[in-house]
Amino acid sequence: MDLELTKAIGVKRNLFSVEKISLAYSLITGIMILILFPRMDHPIQMLLERFAIVGITLGLSLLGAWWPNKLMVLVRVGFQMGLLSYWYPDTYEFNRLFQNLDHVFATIEQSLFGFQPALEFSVQYPKLWISEAFNMGYFSYYPMIALVTLAYFFQRYEEFSKVAFILVGSFFLYYFLYIFIPVAGPQFYFPAIGLDNVHAGVFPSIGDFFNYSQTLHVGPYTEKGLFCQLVETSQQVGERPTAAFPSSHVGISTILMILAWRVNKSIFGFMFPFYLLLCGATVYIQAHYAIDVLAGFVSAFIIYGVVLYGYNSFFKQNDFSLKCYTISK
Repeated sequence: MDLELTKAIGVKRNLFSVEKISLAYSLITGIMILILFPRMDHPIQMLLERFAIVGITLGLSLLGAWWPNKLMVLVRVGFQMGLLSYWYPDTYEFNRLFQNLDHVFATIEQSLFGFQPALEFSVQYPKLWISEAFNMGYFSYYPMIALVTLAYFFQRYEEFSKVAFILVGSFFLYYFLYIFIPVAGPQFYFPAIGLDNVHAGVFPSIGDFFNYSQTLHVGPYTEKGLFCQLVETSQQVGERPTAAFPSSHVGISTILMILAWRVNKSIFGFMFPFYLLLCGATVYIQAHYAIDVLAGFVSAFIIYGVVLYGYNSFFKQNDFSLKCYTISK
């Protein structure tokens, strides 16, 4: 066995950068569960789920060492990105223990605009074609993630690992913010305090109300099209009173636009209208306050820079590359 092949096999047996940060996030949140154990709703189940994630991650890594090819790379990275749908509602299990801060953000919103954009936007523009356009933009969030990720896999494979790290790492930074900034957003807060209070500009503190309630308000649509129903169904299944500030939908989609510009400007152009609709939809469907959107946009550049710096400083030299999976016998 020659030296080049030996080195390549050694690299294959290492965890990918995106797997390492997933294990780190599992460990950190696992420690948090132990610290908050008496107050958590189902801490043992959460710990067991983390053990399962660690086990599957290590198992896929071992399988990748035995069967090194690009398909296996896609499976391993795809598994970590698929876990984001688990990690997102998981933030609720932590921030539900803290005092809710929606009254602070709603008050700021009222002082800036004199009304609540999340309440008025859909009321002022209720037509079906407008509703469908914004809901289509909102629903395009995960297809946009898939499109950019696969674009790198097929067009710039040597950067695929870095891009996966940037996306998953960015999500994790947003998730940490959500754990310690318990803001549920208008679609949860407004029903909790009553629309009479909202219209009157009165925004009381509700303490740990969302530790016991997850009532979700849907927009006042006179008609519901396909995309409206798809968004409402997905929210009923996976939405929790968490993750309002800053908007990760806006933040991550902004990072996606940066990555799309780098890999293929045609993809960037294709995604741009969906990106604009998505940003508007976060307020239109009452998922976020307008200030959440602004904070999401600004934070995207900060988080992108932090995650990219982390990758270049700690993971770049030891991460896998295309050469490791195209070795000739």
